[in-house]
Amino acid sequence: MFVVSLSSKKFKKVLLPLLCFVFVISAVVLFRCFSATENEPSQVKSVGKNITDSSKILTFISAFGWEVEEEPDEVREVIIPAEFDDVYNNYNAIQLKQGYDLQKYAGERVKRWTYTIKNYPEYVDQECIKINVLVYKGEVIGGDVCSVRLDGFMHGFSKV
Repeated sequence: MFVVSLSSKKFKKVLLPLLCFVFVISAVVLFRCFSATENEPSQVKSVGKNITDSSKILTFISAFGWEVEEEPDEVREVIIPAEFDDVYNNYNAIQLKQGYDLQKYAGERVKRWTYTIKNYPEYVDQECIKINVLVYKGEVIGGDVCSVRLDGFMHGFSKV
């Protein structure tokens, strides 16, 4: 049998600082876990770099589990507005939730790649669900999954 006795002086000198240290380390670890992008794993972020052609966009999209045709519906150059109105502020809120910030690209020309998602739950093969991927200088800077129906929806890249 093993017995340990601690006086209050030993507790104050040894255990209290040790408990504080463990608490601080735990808080840092939890903060990092919860402050990581909500919907996008870090390995997906790395796939979103060095985008040079549609095959790399397809790799990025498939990292979220989406199935799309190999050819995009549209590739278009768009300009991120220099000043955001309510619509763009709301759109940027979606981007912020997934770890992007379009404010950094205000006034810049970017490419928007649009594909039709074939495996969206409840809309399989209906061709009304699109994924838009915004690319600036070879890097994904944002995008969305949306329904083009009148009663549509929009969210980040991850499945809801």
